[in-house]
Amino acid sequence: MSRVVFRDERCKGCLLCTAACPSEIIVQSQRFNQQGYKVVEVADQDMDKCKGCAFCAMVCPDNVITVFRSSATKENDNAA
Repeated sequence: MSRVVFRDERCKGCLLCTAACPSEIIVQSQRFNQQGYKVVEVADQDMDKCKGCAFCAMVCPDNVITVFRSSATKENDNAA
């Protein structure tokens, strides 16, 4: 299963990742980081919808997002 991890301390709440996510699973949370920005999150029940595409990480200007791709996703990319 692919998944994303957010570094809350670096997030500025720009929401570029929410617009880039084709699965529309990244949302603004109600939590604030130490700088006072609302951070983004993926609900636990939605994480299995992550495709591992890494569009969110590519558009993030602050290197907040790390994408872990499942081996099944990697195998499908290699076959294409």
